[in-house]
Amino acid sequence: MMKTEQVVLVNEHDAVTGVMEKMEAHRKGSLHRAFSVFIFNCKGEMLLQRRALNKYHSAGLWTNSCCSHPLPGEEVHDAALRRLQEEMGFTTSIEKIFDFVYRAEFDNGLTEHEFDHVFAGEYEGAVSLNPDEAMDYCYKSIEEVRTGLQDQPHKFTAWFHLAFPKIEAWWNRRYKNIAA
Repeated sequence: MMKTEQVVLVNEHDAVTGVMEKMEAHRKGSLHRAFSVFIFNCKGEMLLQRRALNKYHSAGLWTNSCCSHPLPGEEVHDAALRRLQEEMGFTTSIEKIFDFVYRAEFDNGLTEHEFDHVFAGEYEGAVSLNPDEAMDYCYKSIEEVRTGLQDQPHKFTAWFHLAFPKIEAWWNRRYKNIAA
């Protein structure tokens, strides 16, 4: 029996307005709280995951290291750490670097309308993918990611396209000396 997941509904200022069953929120396009985690290695390369083929949208597309929704009553930072462990098989220190609101409609009638809290961290150890969540992973330089987004945009998730320019600006401030 599949458990019913709920998402936290919010307004455009991230103030909680209620909860809703996850798939209903995606069918209605209701604004809800989410998070995205971007992990880098010590060389400043980004850890990407390729979403599992059984995902309800964006299946098989490349995206950031981890993303999901906090549970009702769960702190967003705690949820991000929990899902990083569940999806990629590790935890590490993360810091919130920005947030943004986006809306993306998919061919299957679902809509992501999220207030996305974006976190970043570093990690050097083993990755152990949960096959229900991700089918592959790789580390890519910022330049390789930018080129991939330009040359093959259809291979990446909608939110990754939107978050990447802000991540790249943050990365340039943090890793510029490493990449030089």
